[in-house]
Amino acid sequence: MNFVKAFAPATVANVACGFDIFGFAVKEPGDTVELRRRDEPGIVITDITGDEGRLPRNAEKNSVTGVMLYLLKHLGITDFGCEVVLHKNMPLGSGMGSSAASAVAGVVAINEMLGKPLTRQELLPFAMEGERIASGSAHADNVGPSLLGGFVVIRSYNPLDIFTIPVPGDLYCTLVHPDIEINTKDARFILRNEVSLKNTIAQMGNVAGLVAGLMQADYDLISRSMVDVIIEPVRSILIPQFKEVKQAAIDHGALGCSISGSGPSLFALSRGVENAQKAGAAMKDTFADAGIASSLHVSSINQGGAVVLTE
Repeated sequence: MNFVKAFAPATVANVACGFDIFGFAVKEPGDTVELRRRDEPGIVITDITGDEGRLPRNAEKNSVTGVMLYLLKHLGITDFGCEVVLHKNMPLGSGMGSSAASAVAGVVAINEMLGKPLTRQELLPFAMEGERIASGSAHADNVGPSLLGGFVVIRSYNPLDIFTIPVPGDLYCTLVHPDIEINTKDARFILRNEVSLKNTIAQMGNVAGLVAGLMQADYDLISRSMVDVIIEPVRSILIPQFKEVKQAAIDHGALGCSISGSGPSLFALSRGVENAQKAGAAMKDTFADAGIASSLHVSSINQGGAVVLTE
């Protein structure tokens, strides 16, 4: 196979109460990677679009190609060569899993070009290395759903234990990205190292409630459980108008609203596409009232994850 093109979707990580253990994929936006075989060994980045020249062109330092090199080393392949084009279709530092989408698209594309020696589950640790390259932490709550699709739960990181759970068919995500940027490393740095027993118990109850609500299609339980008493109170101070935007979403029909990943994007979950669209319009308007431009995406939960595209 001389040419492969793959797409990996954006994701919402943490999902309010599930810091580093919950994540789900949306249908758009996402990143696209094109691979073309070359005669000489080695991986070469020939172009990156949409990054305003900010991402490294060195293959070892870019998350899209770093995962490819890691996979080739694991497979013991030394004579493989390809040219890489990355199309960034979401902002950097957006809280929508930008680096994860690049890593997932890259690892899916090269696995396809090599004849699919690994399953999707087996590709997960390699995609996680892309997160380590980008942010210093190999977490799976973005790469997991981007790679596998659906609503993902990471039960354990050592050993890695990840699975998906069913969600109601009428559940929609509203994703609003304000035109500001938050560095993932900075957003993790401000988190507290210790959590009170009271907050731990409350968070565990919300985690259990959200899982049960999703699996039972109990929208009221989903709404009651979308409460983060540990991470959101700290990270929300980095996002202008956070409280106002969150309240606007809830006032216009959303089940709940919180920070997507490390921010600054906010997400809301709603029952039905009309409620999701109304919540999104209200969120955008609230940002606009404060002089902040924003982009809006409304999507059902993406159950398929990354895909190989045909020309």
